[in-house]
Amino acid sequence: MWQAVGRAAFTLLFIVGTVSEAPAQDRGRLGQARLFTNDLIGDGEDRWRSGAYWVSDVRGLDWAGALPERMGAVMEYRFRGEVIAPSNLNAPAPGDRLFAGVLSVGAHTHFDWHGYEVSFGADIVAMGEQTGIRHLQEAMHDVFSLASSNVETFQVDNGIYLHGTLELGREYNLGNSRLRPFVEVQAGVETMARAGMDWTFGGYGDGGLRLRDVTTGQRISAVDSPFDQGYSFLLGGDIAYVDNSRYLPSDRGYTPEDTRYRLRAGVNYAFGHSNVFYGMTYLSEEFVGQPEGQTVGSLTLALEF
Repeated sequence: MWQAVGRAAFTLLFIVGTVSEAPAQDRGRLGQARLFTNDLIGDGEDRWRSGAYWVSDVRGLDWAGALPERMGAVMEYRFRGEVIAPSNLNAPAPGDRLFAGVLSVGAHTHFDWHGYEVSFGADIVAMGEQTGIRHLQEAMHDVFSLASSNVETFQVDNGIYLHGTLELGREYNLGNSRLRPFVEVQAGVETMARAGMDWTFGGYGDGGLRLRDVTTGQRISAVDSPFDQGYSFLLGGDIAYVDNSRYLPSDRGYTPEDTRYRLRAGVNYAFGHSNVFYGMTYLSEEFVGQPEGQTVGSLTLALEF
């Protein structure tokens, strides 16, 4: 296992070193994004894409209100944890999806390429019992007197993988709103190609940097412009063609749905140096045999006094 960790870490460090030209000591923190996602604050269930927490630290020389043209000038360092679960944790039904505890760490660069906004990077993703996520979830369920779990033998195998993501988007100003179509490809833990759009109403976020959440596709403010205050309402959706998923291993009888789609809405409110976000996302079925989609909620409380 540790040899796999070493190889993946070396590859990630090579990518970061290749795209980053500015000396590390000259980089300051430009902003941070944090997002908690859970279906309990969505449709009230505890299943499938059950919960996730994501935090990203954005660093660079400065922020001038727009993406730099040089790749590596603005870097995002990302950490994620996620719980993927069957619909019944105590007595998983045959054919329901396997439990997966997921931890990842990665580096992504954001830059402008001929008027297009580019996000490119890689993550080291660990999954399975080795992550300790199952025990953490059990402890949280005990604290809140939720259903006990019985998924020790109903989970994905341990693995460590390198996962790459490339997104290309362009924002169009429509007067009182901004429309941003995008395309995305990713390969590694899940391999897919995706296309969609995001529509923002209101001034908050204009001149700043938003980052996209992996699970929901919600775009969260990470770097604010000096004048960022007030509301923004966000609508979005996308559709993906899925080639394969390590969360749904074919050697254990799972078949991912060829297509997935997501529909999302959210509201962001900024005051002083603080901002609050809440959004809801509908996720369509991800595997053959999943009886329905699900709705998850996402929350950011970035309070600074």
